[in-house]
Amino acid sequence: MKISVETVAQAYLEMLRNRGIKYLFGNSGTDFAPIIDGLAKFIVEKKDTPRPITVPHENVAVNMAMGYAMITGEPQVVMAHVIVGAANASCALMNAYRLEIPMLFSAGRTPVTEAGLQGSRNRPIHWGQESFDQGGLLREFTKWDYELRHPIQLETVVDRALEMTMAEPQGPVYLILPREILSQKIESIDIHPWRKPKGPILTYPDPSLIDEAIRWLHKASNPLIIASRIGKNPASVNSLVSFAEAAAAPVLTPNSPYMNFPTNHPYYLGTELRGFLEEADLIVIADSDVPWLPHVHQPAQSAKIIHVSRDPSYQSYPIRGFPIDLPIVGDPGITLKLAAEKILASSTSNSAKFKSRREKIKEKHLEQRTKLRAMAEGLRSNKPIHPLWLAYCLNQIRDENTILLNEYTLDVSQMDFVQPQSYFSLSPAGGLGWSIGAALGVKLAMPDKTGIVTLGDGAYIFNVPTACHYVSQRYDLPLLIIIINNGTWGASKRTVLEQFPDGWASTTNEFPFCDLTPSPKYEAVVSAFGGYGEAVEEPRELLPALRRALKIVREEKRQAVLNVICAGPGSQRS
Repeated sequence: MKISVETVAQAYLEMLRNRGIKYLFGNSGTDFAPIIDGLAKFIVEKKDTPRPITVPHENVAVNMAMGYAMITGEPQVVMAHVIVGAANASCALMNAYRLEIPMLFSAGRTPVTEAGLQGSRNRPIHWGQESFDQGGLLREFTKWDYELRHPIQLETVVDRALEMTMAEPQGPVYLILPREILSQKIESIDIHPWRKPKGPILTYPDPSLIDEAIRWLHKASNPLIIASRIGKNPASVNSLVSFAEAAAAPVLTPNSPYMNFPTNHPYYLGTELRGFLEEADLIVIADSDVPWLPHVHQPAQSAKIIHVSRDPSYQSYPIRGFPIDLPIVGDPGITLKLAAEKILASSTSNSAKFKSRREKIKEKHLEQRTKLRAMAEGLRSNKPIHPLWLAYCLNQIRDENTILLNEYTLDVSQMDFVQPQSYFSLSPAGGLGWSIGAALGVKLAMPDKTGIVTLGDGAYIFNVPTACHYVSQRYDLPLLIIIINNGTWGASKRTVLEQFPDGWASTTNEFPFCDLTPSPKYEAVVSAFGGYGEAVEEPRELLPALRRALKIVREEKRQAVLNVICAGPGSQRS
């Protein structure tokens, strides 16, 4: 299909449009001139994709693309301003890489030529911004990087980028777009039919390994399932449920960035491994990079360990020493579904041994849930507000139409998550400043859902809130943002207390680099963008405040921020 264009930038946009890219998230600079001109031409021609989404900070732009991709599974495209914009985006890209999110991240390149070409250098920054190896800045946290060198290779380069980002394990790729190339005049582009897979290529496990795993399961007396990342694919959640029921084994979900298993299911036993890991004689790890913390928990030496994952060794991690007796390489959802079917086809699935295990798991689930609810209700009057009480109240207002994005140590034991994609949490890379941008992307993908964000006061600062609130207002993407404000860098302070319980900081209550007081009126920031803000200090006011804010988001279609003053780590009431 031959399409008339005037520049390579227009041809690039035509390629994205033809390949089904709906949005182009970006924060522009001097390298964007040919892209901006090409998008203006699209507006005149009434071509509505890719739709430009102006995001005034690169970190937010990448996070927004992440949120959209987490919901849809479709690769997203982001463009940043040369190497400085890429540097701003680097933290978010690390998160995307570790969560295996498909994304074509692009950045302009400082012009190479000092004169003589359309797009040659015309600003003083064009000397200071140039690097010897622009791709090297992000190479460790992208699957592939390339610089467009000639118009004739444009189709091959774009298709290669999309192919690489969708190949399993998925992850961001980096395409560098020099301004002189984008500005080069051409008359047309010949776009061929897309002959690459549009979705992920699912990998199937070795059937003999599944048979071996089932033999081990039949012999086991106390099996345990640990799942952390299987919920990336919503269909895999049902596979895990089927496997757990067939295997008569409980499920725990530590370190989970996704909703992996229904919390109301009688086989769900929470996130705390203590008392379970050490007693298990067979452990099935369903896609978890860190199934336990070796300095805190260790499985029994005699326990058999099976790891089901596309990459059970996590080869991109520089060091990782978790034992595996039986690695099963393949899509974890497919693997567990096949295993469940084979177990159900055998006579042992209905044996007395399996029936006894099922009853014990159900009793433990009920006991655990009752105890957790009582614990939260016992903290209803604590001031400062206890984080457990906040989580308990938050659970009262959310329903199946809400999606929670958590960038704080929110105690999810108090929350009920039943549907896949109802919960997302921070990437294992730990780059703060993720949640609000990601929630904007989720809301863009699912406008009928209500997005709720929970994050600490420090993380709120990292999120570049003015950029986030701007995007929320401009594109009508209202969110409920709950700041769990304890006036401190909780992770840093908590680590000091754990490592040096009798140290100088602990005994003097002096924690340099941790204190975030005096605390500003975070709830006031959103008002500059037409939103609603409220501070909450009294525990009895928390539930009414949550309901007020949620009503504003749902009915008035305005963003809302609740600044909840909470107890922090080390507090006698925390």
